[in-house]
Amino acid sequence: MTLDLTGITSKTAIHQLFKEKLGFEEWYGPSWDAFWDSVVAIVEMPPVLTLTNWEEFARSCPRDMEILRRVIQDYNQEMAPKRMMLD
Repeated sequence: MTLDLTGITSKTAIHQLFKEKLGFEEWYGPSWDAFWDSVVAIVEMPPVLTLTNWEEFARSCPRDMEILRRVIQDYNQEMAPKRMMLD
């Protein structure tokens, strides 16, 4: 599955995209802890999740991009062979 982050310039927007496209629960809010819980234990993730056009988000939200990179790294280690990647 590929998610296009074009136009995503806030933490709220990226989490809303994740909620809508990955089928997160209704209670899901803009939190990296909630994201982690959702992707490892609540929803069935695709074998590969590719995030494209993430550069604008990285410029707008450098701290959140750093957190997302760590989450991706941890997910890839813990959930192998499933994985997330930036393209």
